Amino acid sequence: MGKTNLGIDQEGFPYIAIFAFSSLIFAILGWWLLAVLCLIGTIFCGHFFRDPERIIPTEANIAVSPADGKIIRIEPRQDPISGESHTCISIFMNICNVHVNRSPIKGQIEAIQYVQGHFLNASLDKAAKENEHCSYLLRDQDGKQWVVVQIAGLIARRIVCRTKEGDILNRGERFGIIRFGSRVDLYLPEEYTPTVNLGNKVIAGETILAKKNQE
Repeated sequence: MGKTNLGIDQEGFPYIAIFAFSSLIFAILGWWLLAVLCLIGTIFCGHFFRDPERIIPTEANIAVSPADGKIIRIEPRQDPISGESHTCISIFMNICNVHVNRSPIKGQIEAIQYVQGHFLNASLDKAAKENEHCSYLLRDQDGKQWVVVQIAGLIARRIVCRTKEGDILNRGERFGIIRFGSRVDLYLPEEYTPTVNLGNKVIAGETILAKKNQE
């Protein structure tokens, strides 16, 4: 979803094209400083919208990270769809991270809720409720519910959803992107325990965030 053969997400093409075309025009006109600045913008957009392949773990009863970034919170919190309290793992994506989001599990999307809001710093606790966000309720093969939330931030001003209710996502499958840095929250079923700690760096689709408790 959104992946191209160039390893760049399709959301980046308009930005890359504008900067590249502007750089060419400025170079033709001899305005070299502007040409170089636009060339730098082209390179930056290509880097920001990169979408590398990932090696998805095949181990049973695990959840992988839905986003690249840093773990900034692990705490009980009410998820925005059911209102029930679950362990929530918050991942902050800075401007240098890959911003393509991936499904943490294999499951079916039962609900999607988009909420307009503010654009506060995504690392703030109140950003989960006050910022623009899109929540996804997934049900895994064991019938357990998972909630993934894309949260817009201070710079990120667009959440891109590339799935719909009823779709079945594989573990590590792409489902969307948030432009220019933000945050993703993952709410775990009570049968799962986090395997990461605060401050850990994680990779979408590769890093194991949680494992099912042993019976």
